Amino acid sequence: MSAKRRGHGESGGAQQWVVCGVHPVRALVRTGRVSEIWIRSGVREARLQSLVTEAQATQVSVREVAARVFDEALPSGEANHQGVLAMAKPREMEPENALPILLDGLHNPLVLVLDGVTDPHNFGACLRSAAAFGVAAVVVPKDNSAPLNQVARKTSSGASELIPVVRVTNLARCLRGLQEAGFWVVGAAGESEGRLEQIVDGGPMALVMGAEGSGLRRLTREVCDALVAIPMCGQMESLNVSVATGVLLFDLQGKRGVLAQPTNHVERV
Repeated sequence: MSAKRRGHGESGGAQQWVVCGVHPVRALVRTGRVSEIWIRSGVREARLQSLVTEAQATQVSVREVAARVFDEALPSGEANHQGVLAMAKPREMEPENALPILLDGLHNPLVLVLDGVTDPHNFGACLRSAAAFGVAAVVVPKDNSAPLNQVARKTSSGASELIPVVRVTNLARCLRGLQEAGFWVVGAAGESEGRLEQIVDGGPMALVMGAEGSGLRRLTREVCDALVAIPMCGQMESLNVSVATGVLLFDLQGKRGVLAQPTNHVERV
């Protein structure tokens, strides 16, 4: 997936993203934020035909355009476009007061909290894992966090458009609020001797992942109800934060029984 902003309208109206690739475009179509889809002239693939059928069923305009026009609209350096692009309004970060609304009515939701993850590649990869393993929302601090920019959106492979990202002013205060709402807050710490099987229950949970290198901040660590680590048998002492996030989310949701009945992610509006 790749994206870039384009002006929309003669008077400099709202900005749109150009998003490329069959899977990311399909994910966007299902959110209702696509204004138009372009198919590169001469491209004939079964996956494209099913995408066009799905888009037209939701009243999204689909156009076949000349290769030159299509290529000029692509983000710089994008080669893996698969012959399709979409003009779409991007999903932006949600305000802090949206979190209770996003979680309202969900049965035992899981929230992913990223404490100081500043690399947009890692941020996007974490979003992709969050969407894959049924996370209800991702929470990030207002400061010292990666932006939801083109790099993060591309790395997320469409997940940035499916899963809400909530930006909070005070992360420790947000975690205490989750605890008061009945969430069990678990932090990842490499030096911990705790394991997921020792603390997992079926109720609402928040998994907190720390920054690349430095890990959880002191205040964040102190708020957590428990700390866990990923057991390793090799010669590496740690994992990249996005890899560790995927491992823990898979393990956690498996132990909670969520993966026994997989379902398609439904966007929380």
